[in-house]
Amino acid sequence: MRRTIQLTLVIVLLSAQASRAEVFFYLGPNGEKMVSDRPVSGYHLLHRRDSLQNAGHILANRPVGAGEPVEFQAYIISASERFGVDPALIEAVIQVESGFNPNAISRKGATGLMQLMSDTARQYQVTDRHNPRENIYAGAAHLRSLMDRFQGQLPLVIAAYNAGASAVEKYRGIPPFPETRRYVTKVMNVHTVFRQQRYGSE
Repeated sequence: MRRTIQLTLVIVLLSAQASRAEVFFYLGPNGEKMVSDRPVSGYHLLHRRDSLQNAGHILANRPVGAGEPVEFQAYIISASERFGVDPALIEAVIQVESGFNPNAISRKGATGLMQLMSDTARQYQVTDRHNPRENIYAGAAHLRSLMDRFQGQLPLVIAAYNAGASAVEKYRGIPPFPETRRYVTKVMNVHTVFRQQRYGSE
C-alpha cells in the first residue's frame, strides 16, 4: 500500500530588518512549525526571540512532508548522476535535514540543505555551505562514500550520515541513539514516498 505523508509547512519569509525585530516560533494544529515576524492567530507560541541566528534547532524534529525540491531539482539530478546516488535519497535527506531551506543552521553548526558540518564541507572542498549546488554536491558525494563503506545497506548509510560512520562501525549497526533511530526511520519513510511520488517506483 502506498503511503503518503502530507504536511503543510508554512514559513513566513522575514525581511532583513526582521533579524533585528521580534521573531515568533509557532506550533500549528497539524504539528507543523512556523516562523513569523508577528503574532499568528490559531497557532501555539513556542518561543520568542529577537534574532533568527542559530535558530535551526528550534525547528528541528518537525514532522516531514513531501517537500518542494523543484527549485533545486537540477542540482539534485546532476549530483545523482555524477555520484550514482538515488535522487529520491538525496531529496529525502534534504527534507529531513533542512526542509529544503538552504539557510538552515543547526545548534551544532550543521549548515544548508544537507546540513553539512564544517569538517565534511572541507573534505569535499565546499567554500559556501549555504550555496545549494555546493551543498547538494557535497552531500551526495558523502552519501556515495558511505554507500561504498557500508556496501549499499541503506539504513546503515543513513545512520552514518546522522551519527557518523565510526559510530555505525562501533555498534555494528544502527547506533542505539534515539535521535539516530528516529532519523533513519524518517529518511527511509520519506525516501519511499519520494520514489513513489516523483520517480514512479517502489
